[in-house]
Amino acid sequence: MTKILFICHGNICRSPMAEFVMKKLVSDAGISSEVSVSSAATSTEELGNDIHTGTKKKLISMKIPFSPRCARQITKKDYSKYDFLIVMDENNKRNLMRIIGNDRENKVHKLLDFTQRKGQDIADPWYTGNFDETYRDVLEGCKGLIGFLDIDLRK
Repeated sequence: MTKILFICHGNICRSPMAEFVMKKLVSDAGISSEVSVSSAATSTEELGNDIHTGTKKKLISMKIPFSPRCARQITKKDYSKYDFLIVMDENNKRNLMRIIGNDRENKVHKLLDFTQRKGQDIADPWYTGNFDETYRDVLEGCKGLIGFLDIDLRK
């Protein structure tokens, strides 16, 4: 089982969007028994809060199923539990590294690293208000990650 953890600042916008988009792609690809997906925050600011209403509206409009959830903060122990820790931007990566220490097993990646836009950040709609742009970037990154996993899972 390949375990993926999507990570953003508060775990209410980008990372849950990526979690549910990826769950849909994994289901559509018929690999739900091979891939587990979750999400977390680097901060404590939104702990216990559900998905942002803008994210919910976007997921609904795209017919992406989701369920109520509570934002949670990543822990150092999560590093050993997951195969991939996928951040949305450079700030998330820096804050994640403060929590986990170092990335000895090369598990930490930006979501867009699995696309032609390697190294680029996914904008935070909490600040931009543009959930459409964030969704496009998240979908592109998740599709790229699915493609990468297809190769990886077949080894």
